Order: sequence, then C-alpha cells, then structure tokens
Amino acid sequence: MSSKIGIVGLGVMGHNLALNMERNGFPVAGYDLDPARTRAFLDGPAAGKKIVGADTPAALMAALEEPRRILMMVPAGAPVDSAIQNLKPHMQPGDILIDGGNSYFLNTEKRNKDLEAEGFNLIGTGVSGGEEGALWGPSLMPGGQRLAWDATAPIFRAIAAKAEDGQPCVEYMGPRGAGHYVKMVHNGIEYGDMQLIAEIYDLLSRGLGLSVAELHGIFNEWNTGELKSYLIEISADIFTKMDPESGRPLLDLIQDEAEQKGTGKWASQNSLDVGAPIPTINAAVESRILSSLKTQRVDASKLVHGPISAFQGNRQVLIDAARDALYASKILSYAQGFGLLQIASGEYKYDLQMGSIASIWRAGCIIRASLLSDIMAAYQRNPTLVNLLLDDTFRAVIESHQAALRLVVQTAIGLGIPVLALGASIAYLDAYRSERLPANLTQAQRDYFGAHTYRRLDRPRTFHTEWTK
Repeated sequence: MSSKIGIVGLGVMGHNLALNMERNGFPVAGYDLDPARTRAFLDGPAAGKKIVGADTPAALMAALEEPRRILMMVPAGAPVDSAIQNLKPHMQPGDILIDGGNSYFLNTEKRNKDLEAEGFNLIGTGVSGGEEGALWGPSLMPGGQRLAWDATAPIFRAIAAKAEDGQPCVEYMGPRGAGHYVKMVHNGIEYGDMQLIAEIYDLLSRGLGLSVAELHGIFNEWNTGELKSYLIEISADIFTKMDPESGRPLLDLIQDEAEQKGTGKWASQNSLDVGAPIPTINAAVESRILSSLKTQRVDASKLVHGPISAFQGNRQVLIDAARDALYASKILSYAQGFGLLQIASGEYKYDLQMGSIASIWRAGCIIRASLLSDIMAAYQRNPTLVNLLLDDTFRAVIESHQAALRLVVQTAIGLGIPVLALGASIAYLDAYRSERLPANLTQAQRDYFGAHTYRRLDRPRTFHTEWTK
C-alpha cells in the first residue's frame, strides 16, 4: 500500500509528526540522511505502525501515492536547499514539497517561484508547539500554491491541535511565503510575551523579594483569569522545580543569558522594512542581546551605580498592578504583531486574514492564550480593523488597565529594575493615542540640515525654508 505522505528528516519533530499522522489514519514513509536514525525510529516508536522507511530519495518517492507529498523537517537554510536538490530528480510535475522548518520567508518566496517554474509545488508552513505539539497537535500555518494546500489539507486538519470549539488550528495563510511570514510574526509575539513575563517576574522577585513558592502561587492564580495562557502556566511550573543536588530552586541556578534562533530578530528587521512599529517585540529582541553581554554586565554592576532604595509601598497593590500591567502590555504587543501582519499583507500581496490567524493560534502553539479568542472575536466584529486598540472591547481594557502599567513601569524605574518591554508597551500606547507627536521638529531638523522639505498643516504642497536667513 502506498503511503499518503513522506517525511524527510526523522529528528524529534519529524518522527513525532510521523507518529501523529499515522495515528490519524495517514500511512507515512520516512527518510533520513542518517540510516541509523531511520532504523532506530522504525524499530522503536514506529514499530508495528503504518510507517515504512526508505534508504534513498528514490525509494521514498516510490513509496508514495501521487501526487507525492513530502514534508521536509530539516534545519532552515542550506539543508532545505540540499533536501530539495536531492529530491527533485525523483519528482514529477504536480508533486508537493512541504518545508516545515523555520525558514526565512523570503527564502521560501524564492524556492516557491523556482519550483513552480519547474512544475512543482512548495508549501512553506509554520509549525508551532514544540515536540509535544508535533506529536499531539501543533498549530500549523501553511502558505504556497492553493492547489497544493487543497491536496494537503486533510492531513494537516487531522493532525492539528483543536481549539475549544473543535476547530483545527490550521488554515491556508496565502501564496508563496505567507505561511513562514505568519510563523515569523508568531515568534516575534512569542519573544514579546516571554520578555514581558520575565520583567514582571524580575520586579516581583528582585523588587519585592518574593520567593519562588510565592511566585508559583501568584502565577497559578493568574492562569485562572484573563492571563490564562501556556506561557503563564509553564512559568508557574518552573517556579516549583528544585535542583536535586543543592535543594535550591533550579531557576536561581540557570545562567541569565537568553539565546535566540533568529526568528524574533527577523520580525524586528522586517518591521523596519515595511514600516510597522513593534517596539515591544523589538525590546524583547534587544533584551536577549543585552542578556548575552554577561561579562560586561558583571563589570558594570561593580562600577556603575543606580538606585539602592527598597520598595516602600503596599506589596499586594503592586502584585495586583503587575497582573493588570502584564495583561495590558500583552494586548499592546499583540496589537503591534497584528499591525505588522496587516501592513505586510499589503506589501507582499498575501491577503492575510487576521481572524483566521488568531483562530489557529488558540491551541497547539507556544503563544496560545484565552486572549486569542477575544482577538478572533474582534476581527469577526470588524474584519477591516486596523489596530486592536480601536476595537471597543480592547480599548476599554486598555483604559482600565493602563494605570497599573504606568505604576509598574514607574516603580521599576525607581528601583533600577530594567523593563525594556513594559516601558516600550506604554510608550507605544501613548504614541499611538497622540493626535500630535514631536515629529514636526524632526522634520524641521531634516529640512534644516538636508533640505528634505516639509508639509504644513495650513497649506497644501511641500515647503523648504532657508533656516539661517
């Protein structure tokens, strides 16, 4: 019997997706450059299942029904190009390659066009949810030729996570690199979420001196309300883990240097290319970069002095404010991310549907949160909504929560605790709600030193002034 889909790359993600597909009724053929990995998978987790191995690309293709569907689960970059080149000689017109890695969307654009010119199809799909999601239900963000999506949709819908209403967390995003673009922005929002949580943790831990046990209780409680999300849930769990050797909280023993694989940085870089403000996400990327300067920070901590005062206010008031500040800043970060998606949709002609994107992020992915149901509802109320802050529901939340965000940022600054992402969030709010910004002075300066001209409020056309005459 022919297999329904092939998988190239049987690492953890690849073999978990294979098990997911087989469990949902789709026999799989697997191939890996390392024959030992293929054999270990077939003799181990895949034993007794409708999963067969192939020792060459030709054998893989021979095992598949037509049109062949091949999911590549290999690292982004050169390995994807290498996999394509190895598979192409054995492909037929109409066959479908699927890139399930975190490829840069412009690379996917080029690969999609090149393969289409040769009669092949390429789906670039974001896959979020990690190892567990791959096995039990990820959030999937596919883009590429529509006919390729139609041929692949039954498999993707079967293996995707299911939201509370039963809807599979997968939908066609758009042509060419649209799927990988959406995944890139997803990861940017993820960076923002994680940094906002980290800053609140820092304020409560360093500023108030709360123990990990107290933090666990607080985060557990927060996860029952409007902040309910995967990242809040796992943060609460992290606070309970003790190091078996020292008996100390494991969190306290982890080096304070956050690594990154580049997707958040891509979102920041692209936001500048298309002209979309995402300061919270940018601050999260910069915070990871700052964290990597460990040696410099250690030296600076001994030489550069700041506030030494302790928090003098009501602890519970600040804890409650931290909860509301985190929720408000989270909304502001999502508003920025969806704003970037909307601007990019026009720039790249993706025709992204914001409500659909919010819908497929409700389960399976790292940023899954109850907030996403509210975001989906906002776009159902107004599909042309340009910013979440202009939705009546979110505007009311921001207006009721912004005092808490201001209190948290002011308190942190007073204590000398860095809040790059929280601070960027309130600054974004204040800039977005300002009818007039000081850009008039900026433009006057540009005209002064570079004759760049300016526009006036009271007259049409552009003007240039000889400022020194």
